[in-house]
Formats: sequence, C-alpha cells, structure tokens
Amino acid sequence: MSWRGVLTLVLLAAAIVTGWSAWRQRAEPPAATTADARPDYVLHDFELVALDKQGKEAFTMRAPELTRSPDDKTLSIATPLFLIPDAEGERWELRSKTGWVAADNSEVRLRGDVEATSPPSDPRPTVMKTEQLNIFPDRDEARSPVLVTVTNPASTMRGTGMRADLATNRIQLLSKVTLSYEPTRR
Repeated sequence: MSWRGVLTLVLLAAAIVTGWSAWRQRAEPPAATTADARPDYVLHDFELVALDKQGKEAFTMRAPELTRSPDDKTLSIATPLFLIPDAEGERWELRSKTGWVAADNSEVRLRGDVEATSPPSDPRPTVMKTEQLNIFPDRDEARSPVLVTVTNPASTMRGTGMRADLATNRIQLLSKVTLSYEPTRR
C-alpha cells in the first residue's frame, strides 16, 4: 500500500473518531421549567381589589401588566401601584418596578425603587424609600431587610432593616440607623 493510501485511511479514521466524539458530547436539550410555562392569564392596564378573609379590602392594585402563574397561583406585576388601607380606611400608596402577590393575598413583595407614601390625611406625612419591601396586609405590617430611608417634614432617618405597623403608622429601623433632624420654622 502506498503512503497516500495509508494517509487516506488515517484521515478517514480520524474523521470517524471526531464525528463519534462530537455526537457523544452534544448537549442534552434543556428540560422545560416552570419559568417556561405560559401564564394562566395576563391582564393589561387594570385595577384589582383584593379582599381579606372578612371580606374587607386588603389592598387595591393598579398596573400596566399582571401575569398569573399556573403552578403556584401567584401574581407577577410590572410597575404596580398598591393602595393599602390603614385602620381608619385611609390608604398608603406603594410603588415599585416589580411586584409579586402570594396566591392567598397574605404577602406582597415589591422590588426595585420602592416608594411608600402615607395617606394624605396623615398629620406627619411620611415617605419610605427602599429596594425591597414585603407587605403582610392581613397583619397591617411591612418589612424590609435592606437600606430604608424614611422622610417626614422635620427629619430623615436611614437604617438597614425595617418593620412598620401600617395600622398605627409606626416605623422601626433595625440597625445602622442615622437621623438628621431639621426643626420646622415658625
């Protein structure tokens, strides 16, 4: 056999081994996940009123888009506005980039540029700003594990971690708290 015949057989064997190796190492197709699942429904430009177990308003929500997960029945919301009533029926306004609501409406999670504004009738108007806020409407409670800034007419407080009683408008910062106070002019 000539050297050309030997070279042809070696190249043919190399091509077969390379093809077999590539075929064995090809990626498995990814399994379908719940993220790929289509939502039960999608709402656009809507207003939703959620009721608590006693039939009273837990919160009202307005947003440009809402999707409902078929697996766990949770809601995902784009740029929501939540109106959450306090003990007197006055409403806190809460805005964020995204929102999530538990299937039983017991928890609301707001993420990204979260801003909560106390009711207009509040004698000490308050604005809270943070990146994360978890709200529990049944308990009139809100929490945040990250930096929170609370501003009212005379002061600005900052701290990491926060608990708020929405019924009494009491806000507690948990650590690394700073306060700047500016007395009001008379």
